Amino acid sequence: MFLGVEVREQVVIGLAQSPVVKGDVTENLKTHMAMIAQASELGCDIVAFPELSLSGYELELLNTLAVEPEAENFKGLSQAAMANNIIVIAGCPLSSKSSEKPAIGAVICFEDGEIEFYSKQFLHAGEENYCSTGTRDYVFNCKHHRIALAVCADFSAPEHSKNAAKAGADVYLVSALISQAGFEPDSKLFAQIAKTHHFPVLLSNHISVTGGWSSAGNNAVWDKTGQMLACTNTKTPSLLRCSILERDIRAIKADIKL
Repeated sequence: MFLGVEVREQVVIGLAQSPVVKGDVTENLKTHMAMIAQASELGCDIVAFPELSLSGYELELLNTLAVEPEAENFKGLSQAAMANNIIVIAGCPLSSKSSEKPAIGAVICFEDGEIEFYSKQFLHAGEENYCSTGTRDYVFNCKHHRIALAVCADFSAPEHSKNAAKAGADVYLVSALISQAGFEPDSKLFAQIAKTHHFPVLLSNHISVTGGWSSAGNNAVWDKTGQMLACTNTKTPSLLRCSILERDIRAIKADIKL
C-alpha cells in the first residue's frame, strides 16, 4: 500500500498438462510432485491441474476414492507447496457432509501451509448419479489479485462467472475435462466469459483418455477482450506459463519432463 493505493505485483500461473492413471492416486501424486517442482523453477506463483487430476475422471470410482476435506489427508501435496513456495490446485473427489455422494472437488494448498477446498457446483448430465454439488463460490488472493476457481461444468452456468465478477475476481481459472469434440464450442464460451466480465480466462485440461473421454489437452488462455492469447496445441506433458498484471496477460508454453 502507498498512500492508500493497492499496488499489485505480477502473478504467474502455471496451467498443467499432465497424464493421469485411472484410480491410482499414489502414481498421480508423483506426477503432480514433478510438475509442481518444475512449475516453481519456471517462476510460477500458482500451478493448477485439471478436474479430478489426482484420481482421473472415473465417476464409478469416486465413492471409493473420496476423502474427507481435511488438511490431514493432503500432507504430501501441502508439503510440496511449502517446499516449492507455490500455491497448488489439484482435483480430487471429496466426501460430502450433506450427501452420501462425494463431490468433484479441488484442494488448494498454499505456500504457507494453509489448505482450502472447493466443490464443483454445476454438474454435467449424468454426473448427478455419482456426485453431490457444492454450495459456495471460491475466490482466493495471490499478490493482490483475486482468482476465481471453476471446475469444468461450472463455467457453462452463466451465474458462476457472474458471481466471480461480483466478488471482484481479476482472473477466472478453470480446471476441466474437455474432449477433442468439445474444445471448439467451449473455446467460444470461454471467450464470451472473458469478454463479458473483462477478465482473463485460463484453462487447465486433461491430456489422457479418462472416464472414456479422449481429452483435448490444449491448455489455453483468453485475454480480457475474449481473444485466445495462447494455446499449447498439444496433448503432451507441458505447462502454459501465464503472467498477469492488472488483468493484462501474456503466456508462453514450456515443455515438461516427467
